[in-house]
Amino acid sequence: MARRAVEQELSRERILEAARHLFITKGYRAISMRSIGQHLGYSHGSLYYHFKEKAELFYAIVVEDFNYVASLLGDAMNRAPETGINKVEQLLLEFIQFGIDHPYQYEIMFMIRDEELLAYCRAEQGKCFDLFSSMVRRHLKEEGYVPEDWQSVPLTLYLSAHGFISYYIQDKINFEDVKAEALSHVKVLCRNL
Repeated sequence: MARRAVEQELSRERILEAARHLFITKGYRAISMRSIGQHLGYSHGSLYYHFKEKAELFYAIVVEDFNYVASLLGDAMNRAPETGINKVEQLLLEFIQFGIDHPYQYEIMFMIRDEELLAYCRAEQGKCFDLFSSMVRRHLKEEGYVPEDWQSVPLTLYLSAHGFISYYIQDKINFEDVKAEALSHVKVLCRNL
């Protein structure tokens, strides 16, 4: 009975949102389950109905964010490209836009340096890269590129997009502020595709 009341009042989504904010603004090590509970106005015990420990909560945030990116990339590949760009360029622009418009999530997902947390991110980063690679390879196959390109091109594009994002998220700007630069970057990367 008590558990049901807590679940109705304090949803998993609300905990994830608050924890994401606190991890981003204060850092993972500085935050405890107690401080997350206090931020939400609940006892830390109420969080344990949803998450066994802080690391599990962190991992749930990472998985949720990577699932969101996977959805964005899938949508980008499934819709007709905008005028003047191909599907791979559209895919890269979608990835760059996510990184620029969600800098704190991107930093947690791709730029975390904490060894303990990196272990949680690596598997999800790998899945994201595999998805990105499969989408690029599919495009290359459809366009008649040779198999040698199928192996090297996805990593080059992925790392180049990551570099662009890493450079610009330090400025705390939005995608519209760098859209022209992003398009130019993507066009140079994909000139021969």
